[in-house]
Amino acid sequence: MVSSTLTIASLTTELTTTFLLAGATFLLAMLLTPVYTYLAYRYQFWKKQRTTSTTGEILQVFTKLHADKFKRNIPTMAGIIAVISVSAVTIVYNLDRAQTWLPLAALIGGGAVGLLDDYINIRGLGGGVAGLRSSMKFLMITVLGLALGWFFVYKLGFDAIHVPFLGDWALGWFMVPVFAFAVVATGNAVNISDGLDGLAGGLLSSAYGAFGVIALLQGHFLLAGFCFTILGALLAYLWFNIFPARFFMGDVGSFALGTSLGVVAMLTNTFFLLPVIGIVFVAEAGSSVIQILSKKIRHKKIFLSAPVHHHLEAIGWPETKVTMRFWVIGTAAAFTGILMALAGGNV
Repeated sequence: MVSSTLTIASLTTELTTTFLLAGATFLLAMLLTPVYTYLAYRYQFWKKQRTTSTTGEILQVFTKLHADKFKRNIPTMAGIIAVISVSAVTIVYNLDRAQTWLPLAALIGGGAVGLLDDYINIRGLGGGVAGLRSSMKFLMITVLGLALGWFFVYKLGFDAIHVPFLGDWALGWFMVPVFAFAVVATGNAVNISDGLDGLAGGLLSSAYGAFGVIALLQGHFLLAGFCFTILGALLAYLWFNIFPARFFMGDVGSFALGTSLGVVAMLTNTFFLLPVIGIVFVAEAGSSVIQILSKKIRHKKIFLSAPVHHHLEAIGWPETKVTMRFWVIGTAAAFTGILMALAGGNV
């Protein structure tokens, strides 16, 4: 009875700490937002919209759909608020070699790549390209993923991956490229999904919430605290980013939060649940890949505009309907992922 009481008391303390971290990050992010807003308008962090697709065609449908946004000066790089607030709270209150070093490193590293891309974009330094070239961003995120994967395997000792309902499969050194794939794929998928007001922020909130619950169930309280810390920052961001958006997270936000999400999935040993919880991210990235392949092989488009959220706009769905329905799908997917984690032996 005493042991049970102590367990409940300890769990209460851990949960209280976890949610206090989320609240502290939310407040810090809200306090930093006016500072960012002042600097964004003072130094004109206006996002330069791309006018050509990855394959070089003029983006006629996309340009028509978002003509009103082209006319407004909407600041980008707001994701730096989340990077700073999450980093500050984690370093001061929640830093741990085994649980929070890697996702924090991914957050900062992915954010650095995105920040460089955003800076080139807003300053028009890309020589006609709206930011870094896709190949360069892919290379930089891949190098980051491999470096973090090396630490994951050779410093933290992870060498097996859990397959739901089947058990653990030992991969040895091959865990490094698997880890890098999770980081690169998730980072790019989130970046692709960041195309409508509030879309990426809402989907990331569901995903981090789900992985936070899984980490709690696994007893990884510091990692859970990190997930809910990010959730706190995302809620502050969404307050200003829902339609009509006051600012965009930019690549600094999408790459930081996307790469870190991939790391969290690996640390909770839920690699195969990542595409379930992030099903909308998979659909978004998949639609872009399918569109590119179709244009190169068949010389025809499958979607009116890719990724799929722009296709739905093109067939008549209002932007807010697309965003909110994707939020619903993302939330349902998050609950599904938690149930699969419980049933499949991840917790």
